[in-house]
Amino acid sequence: MKVGIIMSDEQCRLPPLALLRLQSWLSPAFPTGSYSYSHGLEWAVEAGHVNDRESLVDWLEADLCYGSGRNEAIFFSEAWRCTRDNDRTRLFEIAELAAAFRGTSEFALESLQQASSCHSMLRRVWPDRLLDTLSQWLSERHVPPALSAVLGVRSATEGIPLSLALPAYLQSYLANLVTAGVRLIPLGQTDGQLVIAALEEAVLATSAQARNATIDDLGSAAFMVDLASMAHETQYTRLFRS
Repeated sequence: MKVGIIMSDEQCRLPPLALLRLQSWLSPAFPTGSYSYSHGLEWAVEAGHVNDRESLVDWLEADLCYGSGRNEAIFFSEAWRCTRDNDRTRLFEIAELAAAFRGTSEFALESLQQASSCHSMLRRVWPDRLLDTLSQWLSERHVPPALSAVLGVRSATEGIPLSLALPAYLQSYLANLVTAGVRLIPLGQTDGQLVIAALEEAVLATSAQARNATIDDLGSAAFMVDLASMAHETQYTRLFRS
């Protein structure tokens, strides 16, 4: 299914500085440590479930449309909307739920460490009062941060439309896993870019659905991804932390 995009006046008026910042936050150069996580993909390759470009596309599309990627898109959306509406009570609830919504210990570690690193760098380079307030609230309750909530809040305070920020976030999420797949299978760089291109429509479709979704729509039908993460915890040889 093709998903068309028509630029709105709001998107066309996006300040160049805000766009540059979004690109910086989602860049591989931004030090979140995302390169050290495969989200269970390493075990899927070891087990033979993912062994070429086509199977990598299938695996990542399932995660994006029916698993963790879809849920992260919903949390990003909810955090963005709460920030826009200045609804701090609901924002705190969303952030707490996002932290708890992890199927395995490795997924929890993956989320916590990337979110903590992201917030630490944002605080030093692009500080934001609301993020600091959210961080303090979570810390007092011993609740770990979630990357989707952190970037959802920061995108909203920067004035970046959800219709731009969300697909960019999901594209970054997938690009990191594609890079892991290129190293693990292994694939060539051209095949890696072909995988990213093949997933463009899935990114746009998931983004469009998540923009209107709420926490009532959370759920996962990508059970194999969770099983892969569980199996990875005891995998004998590993390159990645998840």
